[in-house]
Formats: sequence, structure tokens, C-alpha cells
Amino acid sequence: MTPPYQTSLFIKVRDYECDMQGIVNNAVYQNYLEHGRHEYLIERGLDFAQITESGVHLVVVRAELDYKRPLKSGLRFKVMSHLERVSRLKFVFKQKILSPDERQVYLEAVIFCVSLNRGGRPSPFKDLEALL
Repeated sequence: MTPPYQTSLFIKVRDYECDMQGIVNNAVYQNYLEHGRHEYLIERGLDFAQITESGVHLVVVRAELDYKRPLKSGLRFKVMSHLERVSRLKFVFKQKILSPDERQVYLEAVIFCVSLNRGGRPSPFKDLEALL
């Protein structure tokens, strides 16, 4: 079943994000996705920096990215994000990068995350329920 993507973020590809082939470098997509995840939190009243300052570290432990078609300089696109719980400690962001009209899919991603305490030990993120 396709998740109901709850957050959309519009971005435009900048020249310096492209490689010698004139397409967005594969690593740059991770930046787009991270920005989408942070916006997802902000739209729900949570700030990533404040979460970290409180001693909760939300970290990516695995990233699955399926590149469907290349983004090129000047293209506008949107990042769509949805959050799902996997277990008491793990959650995933399901994300897509699409054309603004959603006719073109550029990338589909599943980003696996966990919540750690200041000591780096797994610890439930109490505000996770508010995000789901």
C-alpha cells in the first residue's frame, strides 16, 4: 500500500549540485531527503536542533535509495515524506522526490532511523507518537 505522504517541500536544483554529466550527484539526494525530514518535524511542532539539545539523538542507521530518473540543474521538484513506526525504538521515513505535478518520480527512499540517548544507547523517543 502506498503511504499517504504528509509533507511536501519544494526545492530547485542548483548548478553546484550537479556532477560532470550535468545531473545531480547521487550524494546530494541525501541532503534533499534530510531537509524533507527536518521540515516534516517542524510542521509537527518539533525542531531537530531542540530535540538534540534535549538529549535525544535521532540518527539514520540505514538508507535505501532507488534512483528512478536524474534531476538536472534548474529543475524544480518536491520531496514528499511520511513516517512509520517499525518498533519501539525504530522508525522509517518513506520519501519520494517528484516533479511538482507528481507525474515524474525521480527517487524513492526508505530511511531507517533510531532514537539514542546522550550516551549513544537506544532510547525511545517520547514524542514519536505525535509524529505518526
